[in-house]
Amino acid sequence: MGRGFAGKLTLRNKIMAGLSVSCLIAFWLCLPDPLFTRPVSFVIEDNKGELLGASIAEDGQWRFPLADSVPDKFKKCITAFEDKRFNIHPGVDLLSLARAIRQNIAAGRVVSGGSTITMQVIRLATGSKRTVANKILESIRAVRLEMAFSKSEILALYASNAPFGSNVVGLEAASWRYFGRGADQLSWGETAALAVLPNAPSLVHPGRNRKVLLQKRNRLISILRQKGIINSTEEKLAKLEPVPQKPIPLPQLAPHLLALAKKDYHAGKLNSSRIKTSVSLQLQQQVDGVLNNHHERLLANGVNNLAALILDIETGNVLAYNGNIFRPENKEIESHVDIIQARRSPGSILKPLLYASMLSEGMLLPNSLVPDIPTQIAGYQPNNYDLGYDGAVPASKALARSLNVPAVRMLRQYKYERFHDILKKLGITTLNQPPDFYGLSLILGGGEVSMWDIAGVYAGMARTLILGSQERSHRAMWHAPRYIADTQDKDHISNESAMLLDRGAIWNTFEAMNEVMRPGEEQLWQQFDSSQKIAWKTGTSFGFRDAWAIGLSTKYVVAVWAGNADGEGRPGLTGIDAAAPVLFDIFRLLSSSAGKWFTMPAADMVKIDACAESGFRASELCVHKQAEFVPKAGLKAPVCPYHRLIHLDKSEKWQVTDDCIQPSDMVHKAWFVLPPAMEYYYQNKDFRYKPLPPFRPGCVGSDASASSPMEMIYPKDNARIYVPYELSGARGQVIFNAAHRKAGETIYWHLDDEYIGSTSNLHQLALTPAAGRHTITLIDMEGNRLEQTFTILDKEKN
Repeated sequence: MGRGFAGKLTLRNKIMAGLSVSCLIAFWLCLPDPLFTRPVSFVIEDNKGELLGASIAEDGQWRFPLADSVPDKFKKCITAFEDKRFNIHPGVDLLSLARAIRQNIAAGRVVSGGSTITMQVIRLATGSKRTVANKILESIRAVRLEMAFSKSEILALYASNAPFGSNVVGLEAASWRYFGRGADQLSWGETAALAVLPNAPSLVHPGRNRKVLLQKRNRLISILRQKGIINSTEEKLAKLEPVPQKPIPLPQLAPHLLALAKKDYHAGKLNSSRIKTSVSLQLQQQVDGVLNNHHERLLANGVNNLAALILDIETGNVLAYNGNIFRPENKEIESHVDIIQARRSPGSILKPLLYASMLSEGMLLPNSLVPDIPTQIAGYQPNNYDLGYDGAVPASKALARSLNVPAVRMLRQYKYERFHDILKKLGITTLNQPPDFYGLSLILGGGEVSMWDIAGVYAGMARTLILGSQERSHRAMWHAPRYIADTQDKDHISNESAMLLDRGAIWNTFEAMNEVMRPGEEQLWQQFDSSQKIAWKTGTSFGFRDAWAIGLSTKYVVAVWAGNADGEGRPGLTGIDAAAPVLFDIFRLLSSSAGKWFTMPAADMVKIDACAESGFRASELCVHKQAEFVPKAGLKAPVCPYHRLIHLDKSEKWQVTDDCIQPSDMVHKAWFVLPPAMEYYYQNKDFRYKPLPPFRPGCVGSDASASSPMEMIYPKDNARIYVPYELSGARGQVIFNAAHRKAGETIYWHLDDEYIGSTSNLHQLALTPAAGRHTITLIDMEGNRLEQTFTILDKEKN
């Protein structure tokens, strides 16, 4: 019998133990996980934690993400009003519960709940109704909550999720909606007004029942005075403060950056909807002011949109992100479009990258002459902005003047396939088509880029030049811009990008970009020591749809775009007129911290002799040489191809050969000679250029015909030409253009071996060849002959 009783006792103990364990497990798991699942607003802050903007949550509530801390004033106000023993009770205040029960029994209805702040957090998290059973469950969960969270964390949960009237949830949202500033900047009167709202948000609404709100607030202020938290003077001043009337709009200082943050969050790039950015609120507002001022000017020409981006070079951090003029009330101007992330034609913005690439590979020197003559390549014919030609121009000047023809000829030499690859490695992410899709037009804006990418590339160039000699990872030099504060060097582009552009080449590129004339100031700005030294470049897309300006100092990169978001072009919408003035107004904001100019990277450069006339590496025939510092790759750059040794008579007026004069009577001289087509234009631009002397009459020989004195300017050999039909239905004409070294020389023209006419001095002839392949032959008075072919394309009439 004793053994049976012991067995029953053991079973009972087991049951009790099991129940106890189950209760403990249930207690431990009684908290919802996570506590709050309701959607929150997206909030972006500047680099000091100031609010830049916020968006309403998906459920239509203004509910900011959980704050890390609660302002001390609100802590004191809310505990004094809601839970005076908050800091000492374990989640449930038995004294408050007893008082509430006594008051409710005496009144015959519920007049007091006795809930602690911890219990209210549970109710806010679960949304449970106020019943006796729920109150017991809230109490149990409140004790468990106290075990899991600190008092400060519990107070933060309450402050972030308590209702504050209308669709405002949480202290931060309420502070901005009712007072227009952060909760840590509120006065005692303002903080007290917010502290009483969660107690009855549906009854006490700012703008309605203001007397009830005023009474509750003043009662709380009196409690604060009784507790010695504020003095009598502070009490009087706090009670004189007005209570809020109606909600006010939240700041929208960077709406396009806010939209970008939301997009990145949904793409999994961000793990929080509260983002502390690298943006400077003050600079953001200043840039916005600059854009608004210029927007008024541009609107007169039907230009609706304007954007600007400022990067810190050393870190790549975004300091100002003005994605567009923000006019949400005017839907026609499409101000919601974020131009910084949009794909647009860059015009000439990529030219410095080609220049730097060719310098890095030793394909030219900074001032090597580049042909600037009428050019047609596989049916593609680029033109300079002024429709004129220089014949030949130093590469640095071609960049500074943004000449299109030299740029296209440089790209043809460099190969557009290689340039396409380099652009992608440097960080241009928008070139999604194969190189052949863009061809040579890539250098003139034939491919779309974003302001985000191009600003990041220029910042990478400057960063490489400034920091490249230091012990830093190459990967840290090239990366996309960053708008998140304190981002680490993990979003690099590639290891290869660090080796693509030589530091010496980058320095030469920035020097060339610094020579550009500033808008409206001619070159007088260079005479002032106080003027900020800036490397800059403008771009204008085909059809005047996009106007660009990008510039950099040693500390900042600034990119500006003007145009219409819908792609509508406007006459006169150019980078120099629309975007550059904005660029320099922004740099004036930054002038106080611009820094000195870039130091020449001597360790990455070598000193060589360059030909003064051609800019190429000097040959033995180059008479005038000048020492230049060039990238090390310049040691393998081509030797000057334009100096020849010619033979003159003793008067030096005539060229001669050994067929007509003894070698001992000759004068041998090095001469700077350009090809006929280049010479044709160049001699009108540079008065110092001296054409070759003519051969003495009757003096002919192998030297006299060593190089043709004629060159076809248009069309080039094997050109494919489409001739449009005129309105009359007849096929239009092709203007053939040739150059001859000898002034006044007559050229006889033949088409398919049939004589068609002659020209003197100006060698141009209008022809209407039939569709098909043809041969054009030119013969001068000395019998020199030039022959080449071309094809007229046979296309249907439009």
